Amino acid sequence: MSLDGTRAHLSGTGDLPALVERAAQHATRLGFRYSCRPEQGRLLHALAAGAERIGETGTGCGVGLAWLVSGMRGGATAVSVEQDAERAREAAGLFAGYAPRVTVRHADWPAIAEHGPFDLLVLDGGGQAKDGAPAADPAALLRPGGVLVIDDFTPARGAPPVHAGAPDTARLHWLDHPALRTVEIPLAPDLATLVCTRKG
Repeated sequence: MSLDGTRAHLSGTGDLPALVERAAQHATRLGFRYSCRPEQGRLLHALAAGAERIGETGTGCGVGLAWLVSGMRGGATAVSVEQDAERAREAAGLFAGYAPRVTVRHADWPAIAEHGPFDLLVLDGGGQAKDGAPAADPAALLRPGGVLVIDDFTPARGAPPVHAGAPDTARLHWLDHPALRTVEIPLAPDLATLVCTRKG
């Protein structure tokens, strides 16, 4: 969830996939500000090209999912879960023309487990360890070699990483996860993403 991520898509540069532009306009009409930023979207677009089964927690109004779907190869499928009923309904309508390859469900994030295992799993609406370690381990939902993405970090400025003057436990959860190889990718001066690969 990025503050003003929706607005960042509407700068008028004209370089967005058509589905992403529609999703951002839809989010704007609904007053939803917290879509992923375009920098994150472009990373999702690239990662989606290598996946057959894609999962996402936190659909929002569908901007991140639109980046994923725009990058998906033929035969790939994606499922996204959203805990807010109205947003889930609106996003499901946006992707209705992509069924059955794309599914949006109204559910809390653990429901994504019913649709795994995944080649690519994007955590943007639960399971990110930003509020303490999740009750279920999302890494277990990946196929060997599968990729997990956790966004909306600021770039680390030292080791160990610090957030609000204390060790950044959410970032360390993924950097030290025994089942994953994790790298931090800076996307902008104020934005970084963790990309984790499940060990074989």
